[in-house]
Amino acid sequence: MLNQMTSGAKDGLDLQGDVAFATHAHPAPTTAAARAALIANPGFGRVFSDNMAMIRYSEAKGWHDAQIGPRTPFQIDPAAGVLHYAQEIFEGLKAYRLPDGGTALFRPDANARRFRASAERMAMQPLPEALFLESVRRLVKCDREWIPMIDGGSLYLRPFMIATEVFLGVKPSTEYVFAVIASSAGAYFKGGAPAVSLWVSQDYSRAAPGGTGAAKCGGNYAAGLMAQADATRRGHDQVLFLDAVERRWIEELGGMNIFFVFDDGSLRTPPLGGTILAGITRDSIITLARDRGLVVDERPYAIDDCRADAESGRLVEAFACGTAAVVTPIGKMALGDVTFTIGSGGPGQITQSIGQSLVEIQRGLAPDPYGWVDRID
Repeated sequence: MLNQMTSGAKDGLDLQGDVAFATHAHPAPTTAAARAALIANPGFGRVFSDNMAMIRYSEAKGWHDAQIGPRTPFQIDPAAGVLHYAQEIFEGLKAYRLPDGGTALFRPDANARRFRASAERMAMQPLPEALFLESVRRLVKCDREWIPMIDGGSLYLRPFMIATEVFLGVKPSTEYVFAVIASSAGAYFKGGAPAVSLWVSQDYSRAAPGGTGAAKCGGNYAAGLMAQADATRRGHDQVLFLDAVERRWIEELGGMNIFFVFDDGSLRTPPLGGTILAGITRDSIITLARDRGLVVDERPYAIDDCRADAESGRLVEAFACGTAAVVTPIGKMALGDVTFTIGSGGPGQITQSIGQSLVEIQRGLAPDPYGWVDRID
């Protein structure tokens, strides 16, 4: 049985497998009034809850020193491996408030599996999936009051792991810190635009075959920041990356997967193959669409074909998807000096319908035939 943890609880200790979890009370938790003001309009990624989860790893002790306690800055040696060789991975998932007042996560087991796969690709010590899940669930139980009571409100959870061994040799670290922090979340995109505009980058690549594109590591996102800044300067919301070899095939956005909807009702999304992140929202949408009887092709789509299909009317909708924004309609794309509109330039019927179905399952507003919703209290 899990402990019911709040910021005012006494220190406690119980076990997950062979790893003991300690719970430390926050010495000065945020008052209810101050918290209400912070989460009334939190935006995304700016408002953080009181507490965090943390587990350490060393070759001598294995995974140990698991705890839930006050969110505090790290003290890290200047020679820590993460600062020099970028051994770092992370995940993103959300906790939702259910209609009956309970709390749930959406497919956290899939995040745990992907986190393990990312660690293996980055030559890091894999965290047992049970410890990942336990850490996330305990933190949500502790800080559930940070879930905003606003339309679309959620608690965004950021599990991450960094290399902490003190050394300057090029090798995998032998010491790591795994942690989970939580952030009150509202809308991801600002401005309330009905659809976003994409700049197709022809100068920068996100990932190459044999690289780390399928791992959720910070380096992938750092590599895309210049391209995103380029898109923003040109007046677009997001960057769209092409493959690194031919600069022809659509891959993904700076932080989201992409889908296309055609006039026959079929969908297409670029296939996984080592250069694209295996999005959990992407996988959920494929399942929902196929269960509706829609054809979903996971196969390459050339940017020139995309433009031609949009101009001919064959391509009627496009949308991006990911944990943070869930489903975001795409209205326009810019390729060089040519800008083309997709469908009506706004949200399409299939985009809206699938997005709504997914959100309703996540928030407990519709039946969950897939076992995706993980209720934790």
